[in-house]
Amino acid sequence: MLLMKPTDIQKQYRLIHDVYVLMDYGDTAVLSEYELTASQMSVLRQLDDREGRRLTTISERVMRSKSAITRIIDILEAKGLVSRVGDPEDRRAQRVVLTSKGTRFREEVNRKHLHSLDGRFNVLEESEQAALMNLLNKLRVGLVEYLNPK
Repeated sequence: MLLMKPTDIQKQYRLIHDVYVLMDYGDTAVLSEYELTASQMSVLRQLDDREGRRLTTISERVMRSKSAITRIIDILEAKGLVSRVGDPEDRRAQRVVLTSKGTRFREEVNRKHLHSLDGRFNVLEESEQAALMNLLNKLRVGLVEYLNPK
C-alpha cells in the first residue's frame, strides 16, 4: 500500500540519489589525491596489522566479489600497504594484514577524509545533523528488513 503519491516517492529517491552522488564525488576527490579508489579504501578500513582478515570475510563486508577483492588486494600489496599471511586456523587460507606503511597511510587518508566530511556536513546545524542521522538510521533499518525478509 502506497502512503505517498508516486511523485513524492520519486522526489525523495532522487534527493537521496543526488546526495549519494555528491558525497561519492567528494570522496573520490579526496581519495584520488592518494591514488586510491573507494573500494580500495573500504578494504583498508577492514584490516588491522595483527590478525588481518580472510579474503572471503573482506568480500562479504565490502559487498564485492572475491575476484574483485583479490584484484584490490593485489594493487594494495604492490603499493606496500598490505601483505598476505598464512591463516593459523586453516593452512590452506590466507589473511590480509596492514603493513606499518599501510597503517600510517590509512590514518593520513582518514584524517583528510574526515576534514572533507566536516566541510560537506557543515551546511547543516548540529540539531539538523542529529535529525538526519535518526532518519537515515530508520531508513537503513527499514531497507534491511524490506530487502532481507525472513
